[in-house]
Amino acid sequence: MNRRLITAALPYVNNIPHLGNIIQSLSGDVFARYCRSKGYDTLYICGTDEYGTATETKALEEKTDPRSLCDHYYKEHTNIYKWFNINFDKFGRTSNQQCTEITQGLFNDLDAAGLIKEHVNKQLFCPHCNMFLADRYVDGTCPKCGSTKARGDQCDECGSLLDPIELKEPKCHTCGSTPEVRETKHLYIDLPALSDKLNAWVEKASVEGRWADNAINMTKAWIRDGLQERGITRDLKWGIPVPKAGYEDKVFYVWFNAPIGYLSITKQLADELIKEGKQSFDWKSWWIPSESEEAKGKGKVDLFQFIGKDNIPFHTVIFPCTLLGSPHEWTKLHHMSSTEYLNYEDGKFSKSRGVGVFGSDAIETGIPADAWRFYIFYNRPEKQDYQFTWKDFMEKLNGELIGNLGNLVNRTLLFVNKYYEGKIPEAPVDEELWAQVKELEKKATEYLEWAELKDAFRTMFEISDICNKKFQATEPWKARTENPAVADSLIHNLCYVIKDLMIMMNPYMPQYTQKIMSYFGKTIEEKKVGMETKPGYTWADLGVTEGLTTVGPTEVFFKPLDQKTMLAFREKFGGQQKAKKEEKKADKKAKKAEPVVLPVEQQEAFFNSTIELTVAKIVDVKPNPEGEKLFIETLDDGSGTPRTIQSGLRMYLKEEDLLGKHVVIASNLAPRTMRGVESRGMLLAGDYKDADGKDCVEVLDVSWAAPGTKIVIEGADPKAAKKAEITGDEFFSVQIKSVDGVVQIAGKPLMADGKAVKTTKALNSDIG
Repeated sequence: MNRRLITAALPYVNNIPHLGNIIQSLSGDVFARYCRSKGYDTLYICGTDEYGTATETKALEEKTDPRSLCDHYYKEHTNIYKWFNINFDKFGRTSNQQCTEITQGLFNDLDAAGLIKEHVNKQLFCPHCNMFLADRYVDGTCPKCGSTKARGDQCDECGSLLDPIELKEPKCHTCGSTPEVRETKHLYIDLPALSDKLNAWVEKASVEGRWADNAINMTKAWIRDGLQERGITRDLKWGIPVPKAGYEDKVFYVWFNAPIGYLSITKQLADELIKEGKQSFDWKSWWIPSESEEAKGKGKVDLFQFIGKDNIPFHTVIFPCTLLGSPHEWTKLHHMSSTEYLNYEDGKFSKSRGVGVFGSDAIETGIPADAWRFYIFYNRPEKQDYQFTWKDFMEKLNGELIGNLGNLVNRTLLFVNKYYEGKIPEAPVDEELWAQVKELEKKATEYLEWAELKDAFRTMFEISDICNKKFQATEPWKARTENPAVADSLIHNLCYVIKDLMIMMNPYMPQYTQKIMSYFGKTIEEKKVGMETKPGYTWADLGVTEGLTTVGPTEVFFKPLDQKTMLAFREKFGGQQKAKKEEKKADKKAKKAEPVVLPVEQQEAFFNSTIELTVAKIVDVKPNPEGEKLFIETLDDGSGTPRTIQSGLRMYLKEEDLLGKHVVIASNLAPRTMRGVESRGMLLAGDYKDADGKDCVEVLDVSWAAPGTKIVIEGADPKAAKKAEITGDEFFSVQIKSVDGVVQIAGKPLMADGKAVKTTKALNSDIG
């Protein structure tokens, strides 16, 4: 039997995790508990990701040092995960000696293999602080919207991703001085040189490990489009030192060393067990089995990784390349379980605005951890984003958890206590019932083998539903006097089905299931590396219909959530969403009133002489792994050379909504680099609200026009010469609007190949 090495994405240390953040750690926990119960040799590793710019800047804000900050938040994370009953074999940290040693060792392997390249870059330098400034160490004015609160990596006001050099009036975040542009050297991993190795590995691993389509498509798109050298050093103090002459004042980029944390935390666990005098293990037996005596004679290691979809390329391209470039035979990804986003009510989680349920908030609600675990896995966003709402939480809790499962358990066990004096009646096996149950148990097990956690969980609720219907149809309260054998058979068999359900649901709701099993005088096995195993039922006990004799006094575990309490929670965790939305609307109106837009009578002439709009076909779409809002689109613009642009549409549209569409782009905008990718132009779209009041976006669809067709004001010459390159300020000096569905400038429609450009949903909207 193969061994199972399980990791969950390392949460960043400098914040309190919200429900969406906790999904990955909880998912790894469910799968690890299942694997242990099934008899697999299992190791579950996770921990806090602690290095990088965000930690340094957070420490400055809180007037402390990075180490103290990490110590504080590590405790916060640990307490929250403990409350959620996440049974890590080790929840470690990346800011330790083990991570330093292994990271530097892997770097030296790559350097010795000629896979490390040196490049000179332009970067902002603060003369006062005498240091190059990483992106979050720069504040300034956003070049797009004019906000004075922009950072070097992003403007929170308009959502634009930025390069520090792009900021107007940049200031050093630390001292407030004006930085200057200087040249600096950085190291890059030569991903192109590893492309063939990576491709061969992906072709094999993606089939054997049954990767999801989105992981395969995203990975192959990276390889197909040509891998780029990737920077792995930063000008920071808080990080792992670079062991190379001339780079003594630099550290490794957090995304280079963060996945190495999986390896180092494993070693951290092994070292700690030795120090505590407990039975330990060779960490290499999991990560480099070919170099471990302990691994001889043991099964192959299958690595299962639980991550969010935005981290896929790091786990299928960048981290594997690091391992492939080393001479050691490292354990690499077998199966990836990636999720979409869990959003909150009508927006996103935001700690600063008090919006959403964070780990500490969940504790304070008084709602049991298993109720939260139930909701997360019953709705786990495996194929698409899911919106947490308090109304939905109440309905699922009261309807499925309490009304379905809880109803079956409570009334069956109460019946035993009330009518059988706590003794489970003897009766033959109900073959018809168990045929249905065992088929669904097999189905749930098959789902769990490949970490399809939601489908497995819902299958278990199907079993509960079948049993509830049988209870209702049999009417044991009548049958116990009219036909006692029928009542005995029902209650006897349902007790064993409940036993099976508790075994299967234990990975999902460990406290609840152990509590229910205690009423039978039984337990479910609990395992953890370095800890004594607590014996009890395992997956092998499914379908066994002997061994239960009595039911002790019971109590209600989950309490229904009433409307009043639900509304109170919704208000409590709603922050200032409405106020913020109104503020944003007001800001937008104010900005429109600013004298940056040309008078209407001048706009047509300026557009005709300056701004070039072109039809382009989207031939490829993929997320930018370093920008949660960004798509990278490859376009056919009729020139014969593919054009790459980026758009901030990931919050509103999926890849398939864009692929193949003929769209309108601002084609002579000056190129700008966002999150490491150069964007040559801007995709035009309008905004609107759907029937539920949700913010939506509609791209301009010009399906009738061939790529390369110029968009002109009605009556203008499509061949008229335009400026070769324009700024964002020049583009936004003209207002493009959709008025009753007709896209126009200064009251005149825009035309593509003789046909007016129109919108179908964003009927009265600014176009940008």
